[in-house]
Amino acid sequence: MNKFEDLKDVLTVKDIAVFLGIGRGKAYELVHSGSFHVVRVGSRILVSKKSFQHWFEGFEGQE
Repeated sequence: MNKFEDLKDVLTVKDIAVFLGIGRGKAYELVHSGSFHVVRVGSRILVSKKSFQHWFEGFEGQE
């Protein structure tokens, strides 16, 4: 999973960790940092691909 095109529309913390090549703990720190919008469904943390991609590419607040 090296390209945004390969990502699902809704990402889990594990998806983000794999994509960035970081550990699970660091991925949880990132999703809790407020850098992008997250949705909680029960105990699951979900992130839209679009929100993650905008953060990754530096488009925060530039829409």
